[in-house]
Amino acid sequence: MKHVKRLLVVLVLSITCNMFAQKEFKWFDESIAFEERADLLVQAMTLEEKCTQFLNSSPAIERLGVPEYNWWNESLHGVARNGKATIFPQGIAMGATFNPDLIQEMTTAISNEGRAKFKIAQSMGNRGLYAGLTYWSPNVNIFRDPRWGRGQETYGEDPFLMSKIGVAYVKGLQGNDSKYLKATACAKHFAVHSGPEELRHHFDASPSKLDLYETYLPAFEALVTEGNVKGVMGAYNAVYGDPSCSSQFLLDELLKKQWGFDGYIVSDCGALGDIMKGHKKVKTAEEAAALAMQSGVNLNCGWVYNNLKKAIDKGLITEELIDERLKQLYLIRFQLGFFDREESNPFNKVTSEVINSDEHKEIARKVAQQSIVLLKNENNVLPLDKNIKTLYVTGPFASSSNILMANYYGMSANLVTVLEGVTEKVSLGTSLNYRQGVLPFNKNQNPLNWAPKVAGQVEATIVVVGISNEIEGEEVDAIASQHKGDRKDLKLPPSQVQYIKELCEYKKGPIILVVGTGSPVSLEEVEPLVDAIVCMWYPGEQGGNAVADVLFGDVAPSGHLPITFPKNVEQLPPFDDYNMKGRTYKYMTKEPQYPFGFGLSYSTVAFKNASVSSTKLKRGKDLLFSAEVTNTGKIDYDDVVQVYLVPENVADYLPMYSLKAFRRVNLKVGESKTIAFKFSENDFKQTNLEGEKVWMKGNYKLVVSNALPSKRSIELGSAKPEEVQLALK
Repeated sequence: MKHVKRLLVVLVLSITCNMFAQKEFKWFDESIAFEERADLLVQAMTLEEKCTQFLNSSPAIERLGVPEYNWWNESLHGVARNGKATIFPQGIAMGATFNPDLIQEMTTAISNEGRAKFKIAQSMGNRGLYAGLTYWSPNVNIFRDPRWGRGQETYGEDPFLMSKIGVAYVKGLQGNDSKYLKATACAKHFAVHSGPEELRHHFDASPSKLDLYETYLPAFEALVTEGNVKGVMGAYNAVYGDPSCSSQFLLDELLKKQWGFDGYIVSDCGALGDIMKGHKKVKTAEEAAALAMQSGVNLNCGWVYNNLKKAIDKGLITEELIDERLKQLYLIRFQLGFFDREESNPFNKVTSEVINSDEHKEIARKVAQQSIVLLKNENNVLPLDKNIKTLYVTGPFASSSNILMANYYGMSANLVTVLEGVTEKVSLGTSLNYRQGVLPFNKNQNPLNWAPKVAGQVEATIVVVGISNEIEGEEVDAIASQHKGDRKDLKLPPSQVQYIKELCEYKKGPIILVVGTGSPVSLEEVEPLVDAIVCMWYPGEQGGNAVADVLFGDVAPSGHLPITFPKNVEQLPPFDDYNMKGRTYKYMTKEPQYPFGFGLSYSTVAFKNASVSSTKLKRGKDLLFSAEVTNTGKIDYDDVVQVYLVPENVADYLPMYSLKAFRRVNLKVGESKTIAFKFSENDFKQTNLEGEKVWMKGNYKLVVSNALPSKRSIELGSAKPEEVQLALK
């Protein structure tokens, strides 16, 4: 009882002080512009008070009415690490939807939940870690090498796709009010960061100018210039010899001067310490703090900015610079409405009912449905009949909720496993059997195992395999990884491969392989043995329902690969080589297992009548491209129309293919639609060896397809591409 009374007294005092402060201080005056209010507040602080505000955990300044605030929160695929929230599919699955509109709808739901949770947290005095509205998502580093454990957080290997999904993510999260921000997104990790995880604290990435501007920077630029993202996180690694969080080139020249970024820059956690310890750029913490502050880092996740006062005392930086950087931080807090009346901000109207609501679960299910990629369907064994008499569900992840969650996740009481989804889908008269059959990462301890033999007793077997967040992930999180979250090869664990082989030895009906993963898996050893392969990624809390929807034909598969699946690791360049030669669909000359953009369905399409408004294009002119797409199958479904630019007699260093447009299209049986795209001059500019976007005269092709327009895609069952010749004059 005493505890309750004490809490009430604290709340009353807090409210009273806040009311007094709002009457007393001009920065609470809502008639004044945010810029001026931020100036007034910063000017009212002492130097000591200012220096406390640059860490992610920023203490209260009670005399000025400034509450405590912790900047660190996560929302990679749902509000994360902060209790109950809807768990949406992982980032790589978002890329596989090729549907920016759906991703914006999803992140609108995420920010609604975030606002509701923030309101509740504030009411109970929770201002700590993961309770704020400044989300450190999305991850738009290019997934250049499938061994990278954090590639699962990204939207794939293509800069154009990454940009479109990333911008949609930011818009949904930050809202569309003319005055207030709903929440803030943060583009990370800037820049040239994609493994190996164990080297990130001291690695120096020095890509060619061509690769830097063609591959590594476009998504960051798009999020700034198109998405108006309010946060950017500096990476651990160095670029061209300078740590990313103290790089004048990255943070000032590119981000601010060229792209016009006006938000806040935060260090990756501990990255400012790496300036001194990992990269050995300076010798003292004061020097590291000064260097980062001068370069543009507003906020330190870590400890180095505890030394800002010492850096000023030593003359390394000025109080004027401190004021400039601090004002940028407080502008964000003002734009979020933290110093305004609750009723002034329209985003405060959201209520707790939105948190993990039925509506949001349906969005999670829809994203998962559209992300699932059908890789093989021999003899059309899928979809399965719901009235199947006997069915076997097995595999290390068939009843696993962990395979649904990926990393940076929230908490939900509604996690639906594949086994649960299938159980709900089939007839009550179906004899459904389940055994795990095999340990996920190790050999079974018991030499006796009846599980493989059950496949000989049923009409079909669904085996759920994969790698999970225990094998791939961030350096400090993947607890089953011997390589700090990265992978040395792309194979499934040997125990799983052996189990698949045993099932195939005994099988009576088809074997349907369901793969949970956040990255490409080498399937060359098991692909010939199984009848169907479904990639479900890490599909979120409704994953089991979505997988069952697809397996039993309530929803036709429509996901497409956002990353190339190599046949094996031997097809890849060295992991620590940031040269893009031989990497991704743009530069890989070896035949992959499954190409970028590939995905089968239960129906087929045909393309014809591709045309352009002009076959000879001059600078400054727009180009209209159109093609007719027809559903030639027997069911209604969605497909993803993809348009690629293919150079023919231009510079030999250009990408072999470049995705230039895509659109998800719903087609009824027999229906034809004319799909049109408008391209500007900038869409045809190429990156030269100096990293400049230039007009390169020569002959090109525009090719429309539903996968990378390669021989391999057609062999696997993709539609025959249609192409038109185009000369740039």
